Amino acid sequence: MKRLTVILFAALAVLSCAPKQQCANRAEKILAEINDPNSDYVVVISHRGDWRNYPENSIPAIESVIRMGVDMMELDVKMTKDSVLVLMHDQTINRMTNGKGLIKDMTYDSLMTFKLKRAHNVTTDSLRIPTLREALLCCKDRILVNVDHAYPYYKEIVELTEELGVTGQVLMKGKSNIDKVNEDMAKHENNLLYMPIIDINRPKGQALFAEYLERGVVPMAFEVCWQVPGEEIENCAAEIKKMGSKLWVNTFWPSVCGGLGNDDDAALAAEDPADVYAQYLEMGASMIQTDRPEMLIKYLSSVGRHTL
Repeated sequence: MKRLTVILFAALAVLSCAPKQQCANRAEKILAEINDPNSDYVVVISHRGDWRNYPENSIPAIESVIRMGVDMMELDVKMTKDSVLVLMHDQTINRMTNGKGLIKDMTYDSLMTFKLKRAHNVTTDSLRIPTLREALLCCKDRILVNVDHAYPYYKEIVELTEELGVTGQVLMKGKSNIDKVNEDMAKHENNLLYMPIIDINRPKGQALFAEYLERGVVPMAFEVCWQVPGEEIENCAAEIKKMGSKLWVNTFWPSVCGGLGNDDDAALAAEDPADVYAQYLEMGASMIQTDRPEMLIKYLSSVGRHTL
């Protein structure tokens, strides 16, 4: 099998370091663990940052998970009317600020007149919507970044990451076939890290995974989502392990990790979080996206799987 294709995964080499002890910063160390098929380190990805204590996708939410020891920050990107990339999950600012309106219809300056809200609809005193530039500067050399809802802005994001020197630290995911991704990335001298998303219980997801297997292309990791436990997810996880890639799972919603009782809330309610999280380790997961990063890190550290 081909470990890398020239275009699709060219960015993998940007932050690689060997031996790991010689990595220049923590972001390089994390990426080295991901690229090592023999590593048993489990990468913790924080979904929208520490949104229970700070507004989601805010700079304080990012700083908080960095202090926790999180390995990757998942953030959501939108573009303003005057082409500024900002952090926001929704198309509108209605839920997360004290204002209303579509981001694509508003200028950056107009967005700055509104304040971010914490969970439970509490407006902050002074926090505003951050730009992607601000977020990447905050994360540089400290933590990897997954930019979500961002493929339409790929060109602009690559240009920004090149300017800031963080291209090899930023990951984008998608459901396009291999040729489409290669075609898009061929337009740029350097590219973000890329990972396919596999909905293994759905025909399109099964077809995409089969394409990777048939063509012998091995990405750094596969994000696998499933709604029904059973042979499909078990066989998929086994194939990913066999090819030497990594398995990324999401534990924040039951709809992406096998149904009720198999997510972060179940782990919180359990007498021992291991009753839930151990299931993911048993299936071979080595990258876990969570809404409970502090709890997950505590569990992984206790079993020697998060010791960077």
